[in-house]
Amino acid sequence: MNLYYYDLHIHSCLSPCADDDMTPNNIAGMAAIKGLHILALTDHNSCKNCPAFFAACKKQGIVPIAGMELSTAEDIHLVCLFPTLEQALACDKELGIHLLPIQNKKEIFGNQLVLDEKDEIIGEEGTLLISATDLPIDEAIRFAEGFGAHVHPAHIDRESNGILAILGDIPQEYGFDCLEFNNPNSMKSIFERFPRLSEAKALVCSDAHHLWDINEAEHSILLEDEPYSSSLVRSRLFDYLQSL
Repeated sequence: MNLYYYDLHIHSCLSPCADDDMTPNNIAGMAAIKGLHILALTDHNSCKNCPAFFAACKKQGIVPIAGMELSTAEDIHLVCLFPTLEQALACDKELGIHLLPIQNKKEIFGNQLVLDEKDEIIGEEGTLLISATDLPIDEAIRFAEGFGAHVHPAHIDRESNGILAILGDIPQEYGFDCLEFNNPNSMKSIFERFPRLSEAKALVCSDAHHLWDINEAEHSILLEDEPYSSSLVRSRLFDYLQSL
């Protein structure tokens, strides 16, 4: 078994609120410099840069996770992590019908760039990705889980798009076994206010929109990895996330 340093919430230049410098190769390179082992790409309501991200991580020896930050109709953000790239892309394809029909105005919101494994632009997403979808939270959870995703609420310690700020609590019926924090120092106060939440696994992720925001090698998960392979580590990560 070995410790794996992670950051499971990172945005690429496909997210309009992220820097254009957040290309798959730049992200993987910065994560390698910082000593991270497992990385998830979680653009707003899209997985279209995940293929290039997988190729970039392979060059750096980093285990990639295909993900998405799904916005519910209540504008709660959920992190959806997929066991395979194929499941992520299938979810991405189906989610299109749930996006609000608002065109991106790049001069206001920023670019939404789709890149290849060489960080060259191969397309641009026209529909604005940072809007809420038409899926209420319970339906959003079922939707993502239908594609095999592990789903947990993003940055519960933040006022903006955090489930606690919007709902005032985290209903047990949603079945979350993990909670994401943006600031580890906020855990103590939240667990004091909501003791039941301390039963869930706590993840600390950056929600990086800039290269310098990516986590340092400070937060880790102990995983069984013999005989080593990227696919085995990815599988063991999902076993960890889904275990109670």
